[in-house]
Amino acid sequence: MTATPASDTGPAALLALARDVLNTEIAGLEAVRDRFPSDAPGDAPLVRALGLLAACKGRVVVTGIGKSGLVGRKLAATFSSTGTPAFFLHPVEGAHGDLGSLRKDDVIIAISNSGETVELNAILPALKSLGASLIAMTGREDSTLGRMADVTLNAGVPREACPHGLAPTASTTAVLALGDALAVCLMQLKSFTEKDFLRYHPGGSLGQRLRLNVSEVMRTEGLPLLPETSLQGEALRELDQGKLGAVLLLDAERRVSGILTDGDVRRAVCRGALRPDASVKAIMTAAPRCGSRGDTVATLLELMESKSITVLPIVDEERHLLGMVHMHDLLGQGSIAFSRH
Repeated sequence: MTATPASDTGPAALLALARDVLNTEIAGLEAVRDRFPSDAPGDAPLVRALGLLAACKGRVVVTGIGKSGLVGRKLAATFSSTGTPAFFLHPVEGAHGDLGSLRKDDVIIAISNSGETVELNAILPALKSLGASLIAMTGREDSTLGRMADVTLNAGVPREACPHGLAPTASTTAVLALGDALAVCLMQLKSFTEKDFLRYHPGGSLGQRLRLNVSEVMRTEGLPLLPETSLQGEALRELDQGKLGAVLLLDAERRVSGILTDGDVRRAVCRGALRPDASVKAIMTAAPRCGSRGDTVATLLELMESKSITVLPIVDEERHLLGMVHMHDLLGQGSIAFSRH
């Protein structure tokens, strides 16, 4: 990356420099990604690290100093909020007594781009003597840190985005992204759900929304509805105009007797059952799953995700229609949005 002359501070030059910074950081992320093997994936360092983290009976302890320490604090917070108990340990504080908070069942993630950070490497023998597993995130696998770790994740980047190659920029971005990859993969391994997220985020905007009653987010006007006696052609037109991917079919008492979704239409086409002049009952899903007015957003979101449902009728005890929710309504991406505060 070429340094911009100090006198070249016009808008065009600054935009060009900003693009170079982003391109350099993108190249760093691509370098980290491209180290993931396509063959023998079971022996990949990332997979082995995930095995240690998933089997951890204690806490994940993230440590590092300087910019690496700042990234480490963020990673520890991400792990904790997504179902993996974690905390940050400053290496200097660790050398002065805080190692007493560690246990052999813990897993240590040590971050150092060079792998030769004096303050961090000074506590490595003590960490190993505790019996805790050590995962290194470093730009040099052959460094002191890399050699002492049980698993070494290579987070090295071709170059820093800093014009002088001094300030940690692309390297810290790479570690942050690699740590996020670990956290998200752990969520998958632990089947971490929205209900779990609510448990750890009772005060956040998503947590608050998941506690809402469905009556606060359901749609009640302009719903795509038809009598159950309708023809397929009528239902297809309503499906197209309704923009929700589903049409509800009601009996004479306004009870939900069926639903026609985009998926139902696709399946009808595949089996040759789609005939505009035939009854919609031949292709609709009869007695579909429904939510009730007493359900919370979290309850319905878990139901809809587990059953691959995107639209759900809300009914009373006798299946009379009260409203309708789309997955986006529950997540705050539809007509009702998250609080902006």
